Amino acid sequence: MSIKSLTKEWEPMAYGFLDASAKREIRRKTLKAIAVPGCQMPYASREVPMARGWGTGGLQISCTLINPQTTVKVIDQGADDSVNAASIRRFLSRVSGAPTTMDTLKADLIQSRHRIPEEKLREDQVLVLQVPNPEPLRPVQPNMSIARQMHADADYGRMWLQLYEQIVRSGRVMQGASYPSLVHGRFVMTPSPIPRWDVPKMHMAKHLTILSAGREKRLHAVPPFARVEPLVFDDVPYRVEDHGDLTCTRSGAKGYFMNEIPQDDGSSTYEVSDSELGVKTIRQRDGEGTAIGATWYEEGRMPQ
Repeated sequence: MSIKSLTKEWEPMAYGFLDASAKREIRRKTLKAIAVPGCQMPYASREVPMARGWGTGGLQISCTLINPQTTVKVIDQGADDSVNAASIRRFLSRVSGAPTTMDTLKADLIQSRHRIPEEKLREDQVLVLQVPNPEPLRPVQPNMSIARQMHADADYGRMWLQLYEQIVRSGRVMQGASYPSLVHGRFVMTPSPIPRWDVPKMHMAKHLTILSAGREKRLHAVPPFARVEPLVFDDVPYRVEDHGDLTCTRSGAKGYFMNEIPQDDGSSTYEVSDSELGVKTIRQRDGEGTAIGATWYEEGRMPQ
């Protein structure tokens, strides 16, 4: 036996950027998070070549799951071509050799910031959401030690009170994003800053969703076919944004979540937020034969 036989050749960088020890820990915590849906798991968030708050949590999960056969898609606010999405996609490809795509149907691993694609995800796909603040109780309990005890006791009375106060003051729930949702009847989670439009997509979905916050060193998960129910009162139903009747000015797509584009005359036009869906719609309109998968919403309504 020699020292050389027990060691590996020096490499400038581990496969997938993270070292094996870091990946083992993240995989172990991910499995725990899947076993206890919605429960936040602490992990030792590593340094990655990106500033905290720009998706380091999601990037670490992607680096852990990726392999050379994984097809990766990265979106930021629904767009594949934003600076943040393009940079993360290029980084993942460089450190792993994995192919990349913008087509939701062709992707195995989808890392996203603030949106869930409009096309339905399959059971063999994994969605990684970047989360800036994983603690739904922070607005009502700034002491995180007490907040964790409240999670353990399933004590969510203050959250109900917060929603009640919003309805009394404004006539409706003012929570536009990160809407608190009960996962599988036990833990309340914040489903990252996705809009209310996207929260119903997580309910009984076929795909696995992993939510990770690198700065807060917490991750949680929504396994396939788990119940995700927004906190609502029986007489005040959950409402998504009123985008069902809006039409994209570029593609003509209708019935999806839209980005509002203010105009000089004070009016607004709209473009579909899922940029690849807009591209597919244009190509299909031009007769290029592009396939569009089944979407969560049909004619602006989520089928019950």
